[in-house]
Amino acid sequence: MPQHLIVLTGASRGMGLAMAQQLLRPGHTLVCISRHRNPDLADMATRASATLEQWEQDLSHGEQAAHTLRSWLTAEGPTAFASATLINNAGVIPRIAPLSASDPGDLAHALRVGLEAPMQLTAAFLGATDTWAMPRKVLNISSGLGRRAMASQAAYCAAKAGMDHFTRCVALDEALKPHGAKVCSLAPGVIDTDMQIQLRGADPTAFPDRQNFANLKTGGQLSSPTEAATRVLAWLERADFGTNPVADVRDA
Repeated sequence: MPQHLIVLTGASRGMGLAMAQQLLRPGHTLVCISRHRNPDLADMATRASATLEQWEQDLSHGEQAAHTLRSWLTAEGPTAFASATLINNAGVIPRIAPLSASDPGDLAHALRVGLEAPMQLTAAFLGATDTWAMPRKVLNISSGLGRRAMASQAAYCAAKAGMDHFTRCVALDEALKPHGAKVCSLAPGVIDTDMQIQLRGADPTAFPDRQNFANLKTGGQLSSPTEAATRVLAWLERADFGTNPVADVRDA
């Protein structure tokens, strides 16, 4: 019986791990691309009768990951799958500081993981499946900071703004094809993850918005990774997914 294929990056922790856990169910083939394997996911896949592959890959080397994905998809072919979806979830923030005090290597790493790798993986996914006459989707996990500037967050904001805009471009490309993929760059809301801990713990002299993030925590305004994953995956299943290539779960 054909499986529903989902390729997910950044599945080893946070919302990515929560999405992986929710996607492990019968009829699904889940391919997780992360720096490290998660043994709990393997156990869960067995219990859920789901098919799981975990690829260890540093997404600062996105070209290598893209070549691996394209080769795997080409070898698998379309007959095994009823649908195919790519979720670009992985992202990092560099050291929280004004751009003038930022390390060039740190900036490059953030942009490679947050923007370059998603573009490369999207290109590989869409190129390898271009002739697959089945529903195909690309979900890019963006951020409100891609749409709102913030001091000491230039690299992260730039990566997410770039993700939003390349998604708009891909939507135009795919709309011209008879079986084009549906694509969306989705902001998942504010989530209680390691990134939030970094922001709350930043030096207030270098990060003027530090107190705002602390207030989100003390005010109970942060979603858990599980709650956020549920909302994101519900958006993925919407009948109008991709109608707006840049969206926010809070607009539902």
